[in-house]
Amino acid sequence: MARTPRPAAPRTGPWSLSELPGPREAASEERRLRRAVAALGRSRRLLRPSITAAQVLKIASRVEAIHDSMGRIHAHAALSHAADTRSEAAAARLAAAERLAAQVSNEMLFFEQWWKVGLNERSARRILSGLGGLRGHFAHMRLMARHTLPEEQERIINIMGVTGTSALVRLYDRLTSAYEYRVGRRAMGREELSALVRSPRASVRRAAYRALLSKFAANRGTLADIYSSVASEWASVEVGLRSHASPISVRNMANNVDDRTVSALLRACEGGAPVFRRFFAAKARVLGLKKMRRYDLYAPVPGGQARNSYAEATRRVLGAMGDFSPKMAGMARRVIESCHVDSEVRKGKRDGAFCSTVTPRLDPYVLLSFTGTVEDTFTLAHELGHAVHSVAASSQSILAQEAPLPLAETASTFSEALLHDSLMEGAPPARRRAMLSARLDSLYATVMRQSFFTLFEQRAHKMVSSGAAAGEISAEYARGLRAQFGPSVDVSADFADEWVAIPHFYHAPFYCYAYSFGCLMALALSARRAAEGPAFAPTYMGILAAGGSEKPEDLMARHGFDIGRASFWRSGMDYVARQARELERLR
Repeated sequence: MARTPRPAAPRTGPWSLSELPGPREAASEERRLRRAVAALGRSRRLLRPSITAAQVLKIASRVEAIHDSMGRIHAHAALSHAADTRSEAAAARLAAAERLAAQVSNEMLFFEQWWKVGLNERSARRILSGLGGLRGHFAHMRLMARHTLPEEQERIINIMGVTGTSALVRLYDRLTSAYEYRVGRRAMGREELSALVRSPRASVRRAAYRALLSKFAANRGTLADIYSSVASEWASVEVGLRSHASPISVRNMANNVDDRTVSALLRACEGGAPVFRRFFAAKARVLGLKKMRRYDLYAPVPGGQARNSYAEATRRVLGAMGDFSPKMAGMARRVIESCHVDSEVRKGKRDGAFCSTVTPRLDPYVLLSFTGTVEDTFTLAHELGHAVHSVAASSQSILAQEAPLPLAETASTFSEALLHDSLMEGAPPARRRAMLSARLDSLYATVMRQSFFTLFEQRAHKMVSSGAAAGEISAEYARGLRAQFGPSVDVSADFADEWVAIPHFYHAPFYCYAYSFGCLMALALSARRAAEGPAFAPTYMGILAAGGSEKPEDLMARHGFDIGRASFWRSGMDYVARQARELERLR
């Protein structure tokens, strides 16, 4: 019997977009899209109070077809642009796709408007009971009714979104991705520079941060103007016209989580700052420093792992997932083997990492720039966690597949926890100490740093509305850093301008708390895993399979978690405190 050949070891490289309609196929895909939009338009005659749930589901199937087709067109353009932000052709295709999306959104608007504000509450409740897996999606839309404007105004906002702040954010990406940073005689992009902030040499860490911060400080005026435009739009449209209670309430509504839940989370994170200060003091002693400087925050503790090849990193991540759930590992492996991962370092490639879901019928796409560090291995675990979530929820409608941001970040950080636990098993004391320090570095970056980003954004949006200058916002950011670190870390003045270097502030205001939410949620799930062992895997995969079909508070309540209480989030901080105490014992 012939042996089945083993798949070749994964290698860094670009992704394949062959399953998406490129420039040659875009015209035929757009014709398909137009047919779906026309079919939806014929549904107007059905929109009356006596409409049945079956008829609403038929209309929903037409909406699904539109989202599927538009998603494919937009994904090819967006992913091509992310892979090479310098490409004028890719930028033009992305702008065209966004214009098309705005046009299509306007043509679909009548159904969404009718469901939100044109249908009486009694009829809506009757219909909701018969919508099955789409009940949560349509219930969320009804919640947004009080923030919905008349159809003509919504049309204008859709159009202005393409030519207004979206265009400015694309300009931000184009400007900042073209920046080159000099450390000594070397010129490099941001991904390579980011690796240097974890150098064992203090002089290299300091030089890397100075290269980054000086570049953004030199361009602060232009970048701050773009930020002010984003914040001003949220104030004028979302708070002023749509009557959201506050700028962050806009994100909370989009995430389908209650304001009180996010407030409880942020209070717990802010109150947990002393836990991380204790860690910074312990790490300073391990490193032989009197006191940590902000430049030293991610300094590696001696005894850590050597650099990994991409193949080895992939093996470790899949192995950690497989030990918990072979099903989970199989889903991640499928994404890799379908060539949906762009992992190589290239000039012009978008900074950072992400996982993009296009449609339930396609495996998601993952972007990262793998340089071989241990941190890159954890980034791979993080993004593949997102990918597993997407695949697990692929039985859901395209309208309900994608989980709200906080739950999505739970899946990614849970995968990081699996990798950490796997690497810690059997490690000698020196390596355990190094890995534990790296784990706490990651928990700081995911929980404390991201929550303080959100607290800063709340203040910054108010300052923009009051006409504050860029320098005043920088001063406020510096005050937030001092409140976060207290006496445990010295923060030099150049970090005041760090805020203009945070892409999430531009791309998705108030996105960052989702990382804190997801990480602390993952720690709670990890505690359940430790208590229940292998029996927990089906429960966890069931949470992922729900996708965005349920409100997060309701989904987690079914599994015994009350995420509206600050005590729930403080339990996650208790895990961090235990890790810090263990590091102290190992020094």
